[in-house]
Amino acid sequence: MSFTDRLLKSTDEKPVGVIGAGNFGTVIANILALNRPVLLYARDGEAVKQINAKRTNRGHAIHENVTAVNDLAVIARSCEIIFPMVPSAHFRQMMKNLSPHLQPYHILIHGTKGFDIQLPEGETIESVRTLNRKQVKTMSEVIREESVVVRIGCLAGPNLAKELSQRQPAATVIASRFDEVIQIGKKLLRNDRFQVYENKDIVGVEIAGVLKNIIAIASGALNGLGYGENARGLLVSRGAVEMVYLGRALGGDVKAFLGVAGIGDLVTTCNSPMSRNFTVGYRLAKGETLENILADMEEIAEGVNTVRIAKKCADFYKIRALITDRLYKVLFEGMTVEEALEFLMRFPLSADIDFI
Repeated sequence: MSFTDRLLKSTDEKPVGVIGAGNFGTVIANILALNRPVLLYARDGEAVKQINAKRTNRGHAIHENVTAVNDLAVIARSCEIIFPMVPSAHFRQMMKNLSPHLQPYHILIHGTKGFDIQLPEGETIESVRTLNRKQVKTMSEVIREESVVVRIGCLAGPNLAKELSQRQPAATVIASRFDEVIQIGKKLLRNDRFQVYENKDIVGVEIAGVLKNIIAIASGALNGLGYGENARGLLVSRGAVEMVYLGRALGGDVKAFLGVAGIGDLVTTCNSPMSRNFTVGYRLAKGETLENILADMEEIAEGVNTVRIAKKCADFYKIRALITDRLYKVLFEGMTVEEALEFLMRFPLSADIDFI
C-alpha cells in the first residue's frame, strides 16, 4: 500500500472540509461528496440553515453527503483535508481565523484565483506606484505565512461552476510540491466526468489561474463591441504571451501557462458569458460603469483587482504588457474600450512567439 493510500485510509472515517459556500465551493463540495462525507463552511448562518434544511444553495442541489456548518473550529477538528474556496480579498483573514485550529498534519488545497498584496503602512492599492514579488502573494504563500500547515496544494483549471454542476466533462489541475497532496487531490476529486491532472509548479499554476482573468475581461469587452472570432483568436494568443511574460517575472515556469490551468482556463473564460470576468468586460463595452457592474454582481470578479496588481508589477519589472496596461486605463482612468482597442491594433509588434 502506497503512502498516499495509507494516508487516505487513516482519514477515510473523517469528512473532507470545504471553506466557502459560493458557486464554486458548493460545486466542489458536491464533487467531493461522491467519494466522502463533506463539511461545507458558510459564514452566513442563514445559508447554513438553508443548505441543511432545503438541500439547495445558489441554485445547486446539495448532495446528501454534504453538511453545512458555521464554525471553522469544527472544520479543522473534524477534517484533516480542507479545500478553501474563498475570494482573495478575504483569504488572509479567513486563514487568520482558521489558523489557531490547524495542526501540521492538515492538508489544504485551495481553489482561489487571486493575489494578496502587502503594502507599506499608509499606502493603498490606488496610491502605490509599483508592486514587486515580495509584496504580491499567492494563496499558497498566504497559507504558509498564516499557519503551521506544510502540505499545501492548489486546484486550478477551466472549471465553470454551472457546467460542473451539470456533470459536463471537465478537468482540473492539482498543483503541489508534495506528491501526496497531488495524489490525494486526484483520488478525492476524479470521477467519470472530471479528470484531474498534476503539476509540481504550484506557484506557476496559481499565477496562470490569476492572470487569465485579465484577458477574460478583455475578451468580454470584444464581445460587447460585437467583434467576432478573428479578434478573439488574436486576443487569446497575444494574451497567452502576455501571461507568460508576467508569469515568469513573478516566478512561474512557462510550462504552467501552456497546460490545462493556463491555456485551458484562458480559452474557457475568454469564450464564456458564464465567466464573471468576461461579463465585466462585456458590460463595460456596452457602456455601463465599473462601479455599477461590481455593485450588481453576486460574486467577486477577481480579474478587476488583478488588473491593478498586474499593471503595477509589470511597471516594476519593466514588462511590456499592452493588454493589461490598456485595460487598466479602461477600468480606472476613463479610457473607452474603443480607444484601447484602437491603440492595441496600431501598436507596432513583430515577433509572434519569443519566449521559447
